Amino acid sequence: MPADERIYVGSKPILAYVTAVVTALSKSDSVSVMARGRAISTAVDVVEVTKRSFLTDIIVDGIDIGTERLGEAGAERNVSTISIHLSKPKA
Repeated sequence: MPADERIYVGSKPILAYVTAVVTALSKSDSVSVMARGRAISTAVDVVEVTKRSFLTDIIVDGIDIGTERLGEAGAERNVSTISIHLSKPKA
């Protein structure tokens, strides 16, 4: 079984990431959609569009949220992160 695929969400259009998720799930049994900061809402949209329109049978295995410290010493800031784990149903 291939390792868990990871999709990092940024500033591209939502359908670009939906296509990446569909492609990754065709090769692997599970995918993690990951984002941080302002891209978190886009990551949630990607998962919802994928579930509702393309792969209606995928399972959301879990959602991990957290915070990362970014920047250089003295100018560090906290940035929120999310990782949404998707998988195919067991046959």
